[in-house]
Amino acid sequence: MTPAWTHWGTSEHFTTLCLPTHDAGTRLEGPALGHALRGGDFVLDPFDSYRAGIVTNPNVVVAGSIGAGKSTVVKMTVDRALRRGRRVVVVDPKGEYGALARTHGVRPFVVGRDGWCWPSALDERGTLDFVQTLLSSAKGTALNDDERYVVERCWDSRRRPDPSRVLSELYSRLAVYLEDPSRGPERSVALSLRRFVAGDLARLFDGEGDPLDFDAALVVLDVSQYWSTPSLSVATLSAVAAAEHLGARPEPGYLVLDESWALLGDEACLRWLQGSWKLSRARGISHVLVLHRWSDVKSVGAVGSAPLARAQGLLRDCETSWLLRQPPDEAAEMAQVLGLSEREVRCLPSLARGAALVRYGAARSLVQLRVGEGDRTFVDSDAAMRTGDA
Repeated sequence: MTPAWTHWGTSEHFTTLCLPTHDAGTRLEGPALGHALRGGDFVLDPFDSYRAGIVTNPNVVVAGSIGAGKSTVVKMTVDRALRRGRRVVVVDPKGEYGALARTHGVRPFVVGRDGWCWPSALDERGTLDFVQTLLSSAKGTALNDDERYVVERCWDSRRRPDPSRVLSELYSRLAVYLEDPSRGPERSVALSLRRFVAGDLARLFDGEGDPLDFDAALVVLDVSQYWSTPSLSVATLSAVAAAEHLGARPEPGYLVLDESWALLGDEACLRWLQGSWKLSRARGISHVLVLHRWSDVKSVGAVGSAPLARAQGLLRDCETSWLLRQPPDEAAEMAQVLGLSEREVRCLPSLARGAALVRYGAARSLVQLRVGEGDRTFVDSDAAMRTGDA
């Protein structure tokens, strides 16, 4: 029997029905990160994407479950960036970027052991704001009006306005109040400053000698000694020094913030990140936020709260995202934050390891990472599990 054809379709109809037969990718030049499942090599550089008009900002979000391949995406992205003459700073909360650093001829800088960080490029107002951010993060709550007044009054009366040893200078002026409970605001600020000068946060943002100079093309800030402690968000603020350094350079640079829930979950850190995020184009910085569970974003604050709205707005404004495998419940959280379509949500739980739904501007690509022999020296996060050395 001769079949009766009831429908005819052209490439135009396939596009209308969202059934792509070929993915042209970004059409950018450079070293590939993988291949589009319905096309060829997939190249993605946020600065080239911006110049080509594909996106309106260079910021990137990478999200995926454990073992899905998100660290591979980030490390390969950093490697490709360095090969193109970009500068990169990685804030590494778990000590996982050592192999990548060694591949590029540097060693990780263990903050608190090898030295300390300070955003020396900030002006007077910016430095005061940073001090208040540090103190707020260390306290776990915003400074109240009395505490803010104490900091500003002490700031204005400094005798030796050293551009880097700011915390020591302020502490020396307020330490006299440590034993005086009647001077509540002064004592509160002095106690917080003591942590940075002589307590559990010493040598993070104050210390002997000069602060880290960030001169290498790749700087890895290892803050893993603060992992699983309440001080992780404070340590992660070493990113402020990195951002100021990258913003002062003529060439564009990447600021990788792994386990970025530590910043999103701290209101003082989130405020800084939001400001830096908005200045990314003017300063030539691509912030790369690496997330695991999207429910961590929801835990930033109560529904309708300003912190939650700020975190969700920041991520929603990001036009480049690598979305790797997520369980259905986490995919639903991601859909709410990023405004994913129903088709995108259905896609995420079924992605294979190393496969990603990549969103860049208005375009979408399904990409399989292509790990080369040179990449294997620094992308392997599971070696200890396979050798029994965990």
